[in-house]
Amino acid sequence: MPSPAADGAEQGLKLLVKLNKIYTRTGDEGSAGLVDGSRVSKAGPRMAAIGEVDEANSAIGVAIAALPDGDLATGLRRVQNEMFDLGADIATPFGTDFEQHALRVVARQVTRIEEEIDAMNTDLSPLTSFILPGGSMAVAQLHLARATVRRAERAAVALGTDEQVNPHALAYLNRLSDHLFVAARWVAASEGGDVLWQPGATRNS
Repeated sequence: MPSPAADGAEQGLKLLVKLNKIYTRTGDEGSAGLVDGSRVSKAGPRMAAIGEVDEANSAIGVAIAALPDGDLATGLRRVQNEMFDLGADIATPFGTDFEQHALRVVARQVTRIEEEIDAMNTDLSPLTSFILPGGSMAVAQLHLARATVRRAERAAVALGTDEQVNPHALAYLNRLSDHLFVAARWVAASEGGDVLWQPGATRNS
């Protein structure tokens, strides 16, 4: 028999996802609906954070498309699902009656990312220079995804200056950018190594 918590989660999911039509015209005046039914400006910090998370998720999808099938691609597909969780988290303000249905990022999702970072890092040599975001297409796309996640983190932190934001969501974005950096290094290691920054190398060219 499902628990009340499971029933609540299922009800919350039904409220989160209901797409009868792709266009609704409700946002033509510049506002967007949140999970709890309230509306905010599309130019506001909450929608900026949601949009940056969406873009970061798309960048991760491009990186996956450049990777061979394997553990890294599989793990990043799981990350993509969690990024939707994170977007729903940001789109659900704290302090409303909807909180019992809120989909929030949890600590275990953050620690799993840390565990994956540690596992990849054991195969890598210590850094001796900063890394240029290049190499193969897969490495370059992982670096681009990493930078895009950093921007999403900045937007979420900016939202947190005026609104309550789940600290686990902020930690997840922070660790994810580290994860993508290490993933880029891990892939590069099998392709000849990192492309290293050479400070001032072209000043006299």
